[in-house]
Amino acid sequence: MNTLPFPLADEPDEISAEKGRKLFAGESTFVKGVVAMSGLPPADRLEVCFAGRSNVGKSSLINALTGTKGLARASNTPGRTQEINFFTQGPERYLVDLPGYGYANAPLDVVAKWQRLLKQYLSGRQNLRRAFVLVDSRHGVKPVDEEIMALLDSAAVTFQCVLTKADKVKAKDREHVLEQVRTALSRHPAAYPELVLTSSEKGDGISTLRSIVANLT
Repeated sequence: MNTLPFPLADEPDEISAEKGRKLFAGESTFVKGVVAMSGLPPADRLEVCFAGRSNVGKSSLINALTGTKGLARASNTPGRTQEINFFTQGPERYLVDLPGYGYANAPLDVVAKWQRLLKQYLSGRQNLRRAFVLVDSRHGVKPVDEEIMALLDSAAVTFQCVLTKADKVKAKDREHVLEQVRTALSRHPAAYPELVLTSSEKGDGISTLRSIVANLT
C-alpha cells in the first residue's frame, strides 16, 4: 500500500475507465468565453475547471482529454487569455478553461480584473465539483501556483494537482519534483490527496484523468 502523502493516482479499473472513455467519446463543443459573472452559462450540469500558469500545457491537456485537436487554444498574448472559456463534454459536463496566470508582462489592471472574476467564479459556482491545477513536472510548484491554490482554499473548492509534461523529466529528477509538490500541497486544506501524472504528447495519465472527471458526482 502506498503510504506517501499525495500518492500518484492508480490506473482506473475497467468500469471507471470505460465510464471515462464514454464521456470523452461524446462531442466536445465550445460554448462561450466569459468576461463577467453575468455571462456564465446556466449551472445545469456538473462542471470541472482547469487552471495553470502560462505555458504549463493546459490547452494541450484539454485537447488530449477531449481528443479534439485545437478545441482549447494556447495564446502568448495576455489580453487574449482573460476569459473563462466553457466547453460542453457530452450532455453531462462542462469543462472550464481558466485564464493562464503568471504573465510577467500583463498590465496590473488586467491582472486585477482577472483575479476579481476568478474569485467570483470560484466562490459562486455551485455546480463546480473540482478544479484541476496543472503544474509543470520539470519545475514543480511555483509561487504563482501557490497563489491560485490559496484562492481555492479560501473558496473551499477541492482541487487536484495534475503534473504535465511528464515525458520531459528523467525518473531520478521526477522524484525530487514530486517531493517538492507534495510538500507544497500539504499546506493547502483544499488539495485532493492524489496526484495525476500526465503527458499530453505520449498520452500518459489521460485515461486516469478522464475517469476522474467522469466519476465525479
